Amino acid sequence: MTDSIPTRETFASRPPRRRRRRRRLPPMSVMPILCTLGNLVAGFTAIHYAAKPPPPQFTGPWGWSGLQFAATLIFVGMLLDAVDGWVARLTRSASTLGGHLDSLADAVTFGVAPAFLTLRVVGQDPAAVIIGPEADDVLGKVVWAVAVVYLCCAALRLARFNVEAGPGGVERSITFRGLPSPGAAGAVASMILLHQDLEPTTFVRAAALGIPLITIACAFAMVSSIPYLHITNRYIYGARSFGYVARLVVLLALVIWFWPETLALLFPAYAVSGPIRLAVARRRRVAARTADSGDEQRH
Repeated sequence: MTDSIPTRETFASRPPRRRRRRRRLPPMSVMPILCTLGNLVAGFTAIHYAAKPPPPQFTGPWGWSGLQFAATLIFVGMLLDAVDGWVARLTRSASTLGGHLDSLADAVTFGVAPAFLTLRVVGQDPAAVIIGPEADDVLGKVVWAVAVVYLCCAALRLARFNVEAGPGGVERSITFRGLPSPGAAGAVASMILLHQDLEPTTFVRAAALGIPLITIACAFAMVSSIPYLHITNRYIYGARSFGYVARLVVLLALVIWFWPETLALLFPAYAVSGPIRLAVARRRRVAARTADSGDEQRH
């Protein structure tokens, strides 16, 4: 049996193959993309500094520990995350690529980094147990599980946000469903920053065990249906009075001068504001129904 040599007519008789055309991306603004990538780099660098040994093995500039650098970098990523959305709206250059890239960066900066910081702040104590799934102590396994749950809840929160927000949904909304991942990361990072800023006493070292409780509470708040205010849309955008701007300036001055203490008050307060507002709203509805039923009985 001889092999037939394909001719030009043979190739012509074959059905043409469909070439898959790659979808070309439209031109996009560079500044929002750079801010989003800066957010991603801040989260990666926070993980790098969190892995440093505790003082005196490692002491950075200004006498900061690695965890202080790491927690601060989470807030830097938070600032860049706010700037990239503002620049995209200002230049009208919001894109699908930018939205997906923003979620990936948030997963690192507000998901992986806070979870890793929680492990490190508990495990850096010389008297602490081994943290991880291989730990023989129950506490070590529980702290590891808390970090894993937080990471998974942050990923689920970001995925749900992408599906629910839709094009332009964030610009018009004044509330979030569930605690936003930057708010959760800020609550965890602010408490770690305050913990590292205090003098290393026995009480302060023991207080590190309370940070996993804050972490797990923020994790469940992220995947809940509790409404949270959109701080930027609610309090920053729009025309405001002179007194309102003056109060913001005072708050900014407190953040600059007493920033560990101020951040440790603001972000946990925002984390608990959702359940408080929900409880108050439900109580008002119950009171209104009771008043209506009382009026009907009178008539």
